[in-house]
Amino acid sequence: MEQHKVNSLSAVNEASTKEARAIHDRILVLDSHIDFEPEDLTGERNYTERGETQFNLPNMIDGGLDALFFVIYVGQTREAQNPDAFKAAGYERAYQAAVEKFDAVHRFTSEIAREQIELALSADDIRRIHASGKKTALMGVENGYPLGEDLQRVQEFYQRGARYISLTHNGHNQLGDSHTGEREGWKWNGVSPLGKQVIAEMNRLGIMVDVSHASKESMLQSAELSKAPIIASHSGARALCDVSRNLDDEQLLALKNSGGVIQMVAYHGFVKTTAADSPERVAALAEARKPYDLPDPQKLSQRARAQAALKKLPADQRADYENNLAEIDKQLPGDPPATVNDFIDHIDYAVKLIGIDHVGISSDFDGGGGIVGWNDASETFNVTLELVRRGYTEAQIEKLWSGNLLRVMDQVQRVASELQR
Repeated sequence: MEQHKVNSLSAVNEASTKEARAIHDRILVLDSHIDFEPEDLTGERNYTERGETQFNLPNMIDGGLDALFFVIYVGQTREAQNPDAFKAAGYERAYQAAVEKFDAVHRFTSEIAREQIELALSADDIRRIHASGKKTALMGVENGYPLGEDLQRVQEFYQRGARYISLTHNGHNQLGDSHTGEREGWKWNGVSPLGKQVIAEMNRLGIMVDVSHASKESMLQSAELSKAPIIASHSGARALCDVSRNLDDEQLLALKNSGGVIQMVAYHGFVKTTAADSPERVAALAEARKPYDLPDPQKLSQRARAQAALKKLPADQRADYENNLAEIDKQLPGDPPATVNDFIDHIDYAVKLIGIDHVGISSDFDGGGGIVGWNDASETFNVTLELVRRGYTEAQIEKLWSGNLLRVMDQVQRVASELQR
């Protein structure tokens, strides 16, 4: 009887996997947030090879990922770090850092990997490139700080290829308050006067307003101010993981009312809150890694290298290592890390609250993202598999992976066309 149950379960799993694989291959799979350094695209060892990064073209191909937003990320300089942070010199440094990243994406897609991946500037471009069999690259700007106080730079960034811009990152800037104000206090009590002008200009040009990293008040004001649907390019549900980077129910409903979409993020600290490991467990894990020279995956700067190194281990060594980890978990248990199951819980929650049309998917790879089961782009299929196991249909899965975000892109462009008349 027990063997019959095992056989039945195996048959169900095999059928789910087969169904999920067919769906994954048919639909357009888009990740809305992947970080990079310019040398990842233009260096001697770059994304055309399987390097020590969570994203690269070989991983993209293996995981059945069709499209991504390369993120033009520039960190937020604070006045305590540099007194000229919000003066011409500070803005110029940030601007030059952004331009270097824009240029790297253009060179990668037009020269270095032009046969494999193409830059898209619209939802129609994405559909066309996908139909051609190539991979698709887009660009989004994480942190409006490099815009400085020059409104014309919004148009310049649009012309360079930016199709979303987040007003803030970690720390307030000239455009508005960051989520970090919950522990640091507020500067603007929402969006600044310049930030309001920037939102209007983004609407006029056809750039999606991204509210990830914004404070709650900045986010709600952005939803009210924008004439087009807004997005959260990489955030989670605060009801499930109570951190300031995530959106609470009021915010999720405001995003829905704008017609927008939240791209649920597979960043472990935004998926699940976990207690720190005990010193004994930390020491035991370090000892287990030592024979294989594995980096510490708990350290943000080493997560991608750790995943790449683990995948390179011979099968027998990997099995030994995983057996050692299992023994440590028994002897010195810690909080289980965030998994694909935990991540899909966020999708389930948002779908129930605001509807299937307002939820999407992002990884934040090479920017701190990654969870057990989706630790790099090669494991992208596992997300589709879990969605199938939970009963999502092909049409629903397509909306989550790309359809909803493409709809918003189309709507944002329509609003821009009307405003430009």
